[in-house]
Amino acid sequence: MRSRETLLRLHRFRTEEKRRQVADIEFMIQDFTRKFDDLDAQVKFEESRTGVSDPAHFNYSLTAKSARARRDNLMRSIGELKDQSNEAQLLLAHEEQELRRAEMLAEKEATGFGGAAPLQAAASMR
Repeated sequence: MRSRETLLRLHRFRTEEKRRQVADIEFMIQDFTRKFDDLDAQVKFEESRTGVSDPAHFNYSLTAKSARARRDNLMRSIGELKDQSNEAQLLLAHEEQELRRAEMLAEKEATGFGGAAPLQAAASMR
């Protein structure tokens, strides 16, 4: 019985840990998206200020070029985080399923032992 409780605690801990990971990844995606939007606005402002919007042009702003590179790196990072998020959500779903199985098994054992004891007691009284 004690090992069953330990197993349940372990599954609950793993499930909560997966939930935290999913939430952390989602928060990072939101944060990176805000930063991406800020950098995109900075690039557009700098391009409108200088009047040059072609990065290959010799007179293109170095500030815009730098912000553009950072923005593009953030977009790649957001894509990678979305992949990680999908994987983490699959792992979370699997862990939640394992937790439900362990809880059902523990419940079955608890009701099985509880139901068997009165029958055994009644049989011994005869």
